[in-house]
Order: sequence, then C-alpha cells, then structure tokens
Amino acid sequence: MKIFLIGMMGSGKSYWKELLAKQLKTGGYDLDFIIESQEERTISEIFDEEGEAFFRKKESQLLRWFGEKKSFVLATGGGTPCFHQNMDWMNEQGITIWLDESIEVLVARLLNEKAHRPLISHLDKNGILAFLTEKYKERLPYYSKAKHQLSGPDLSLSHIKKIFKQYA
Repeated sequence: MKIFLIGMMGSGKSYWKELLAKQLKTGGYDLDFIIESQEERTISEIFDEEGEAFFRKKESQLLRWFGEKKSFVLATGGGTPCFHQNMDWMNEQGITIWLDESIEVLVARLLNEKAHRPLISHLDKNGILAFLTEKYKERLPYYSKAKHQLSGPDLSLSHIKKIFKQYA
C-alpha cells in the first residue's frame, strides 16, 4: 500500500507517518528529510542558495522515485502537492490523505516549534496566523484533490483504519 500524507506544516504528517508505518509494518519516510540528507543541507539553505525552483524540481524527482516502491507511508512537504503535477501523480500511485487541521490548531502547535521552522521563525503569533491563512488559501485547490480528507475528530487511528479497509 502506498500512502501519501499531505497537509500544512504542523498538521501532523510526521507523527502520523511514524504511527501508520508501524501499524502497517512498512517503511515510513519524510520527503523533506530525504532531500536534506541527499543535499547535505537544510531546506532553508537550499532555498537560500539555489532558489525554490531548484528545490521543487528536486522534490518532484525524489517523489517520483517512490513510484518504484511497493509499500510505504510518505510524509510530504506542505507545498509538495502544489508543483509539477505532484498531486495528480500521487493520486495515480496510491492513497492520498489530507490531514486538514484548523489554522488555530496549527498556530498553537507551531508557536512551540517555530525555531525549527525557517519560514515562520521570525514571526509572532499574528504573523504565523496570517502566513498560514494565506498558504492554506493557495494550497486548497491542490489539497482538495486528495482521495481522503481528515480533520478534527476524524483525524484518528480508527478513521484511518477505515480508509485502509476500503483498499484491502
């Protein structure tokens, strides 16, 4: 089973990747982490040194590599679905799950970890709120193409297991 987790930063993609990979006894991967490992620099360094176009091309190439794998859970970057027809490709390859947490939940989570998030590290609470609201609007047309959308109380292991049963 190929599972692609999409959603905004702070939506829990990395958390759910770990949990689901254990449940399904398969590999769990984080696309941003793989890019950082291959490039031997952080995402923010890649953006600063090479630009977003370079990063998005690298991201898309690495994403396509997962087409060769049979089973995995992949936590994508927040912007991954929005470039190079990545969302359509993920839908063709496997199960796409949009972890759609509310902006308020995202802000609360990200306030505690903004030091590790270069895009928001310099922002206060209102700045983070404005940033996430704008990004959500930009990404909504892509995220809404996901085969499954989970938010609020639906974002639970029992609901995710129901999704898997549809494909068993």
